Amino acid sequence: MSEVLNDKQIRQKITRMAFEIYERNLHTKGVVFAGVTGMGLILSELLAKELSHISELQVEQLEVQLDKSDVANSKISLSQNLDLAGKSLILVDDVLNTGRTVAYAMKPFLQEEISKMELAVLVNRAHGLFPLRPDYTGFELSTTLNEHIRVDLSSSSYSVHLH
Repeated sequence: MSEVLNDKQIRQKITRMAFEIYERNLHTKGVVFAGVTGMGLILSELLAKELSHISELQVEQLEVQLDKSDVANSKISLSQNLDLAGKSLILVDDVLNTGRTVAYAMKPFLQEEISKMELAVLVNRAHGLFPLRPDYTGFELSTTLNEHIRVDLSSSSYSVHLH
């Protein structure tokens, strides 16, 4: 197991990503962060907090609840109903691997009248089986399919490790 990103690097990447989100969404009605269950939700909370700190944009959050281990058969639901009309939706997950989880996580938003949907990930592994590319990426990392990325944002010291 080797460390890919340490606490300081992750915090810097979150700040940079929040500034990028702000720059691309200056003139929107508001930004809604939709965090995928697990570390995606925590990352979305950190991004929302940072964006609120650096801007006056209206920021809202919700969780996209699904079973990552069997996403194709999982019930996909949202933690709350928000008025998404005219707002920018930022779908957030910790790692983009094949894109399968993110593709399914988009489903609840496809019939909403959002102004746009963007994707933010902390680590992009670029093993795309689905035609998805993140709009906001903390770190690009080429890995083999046998390697695993472990993101830990749950403790006071954040880390990303390669197994």
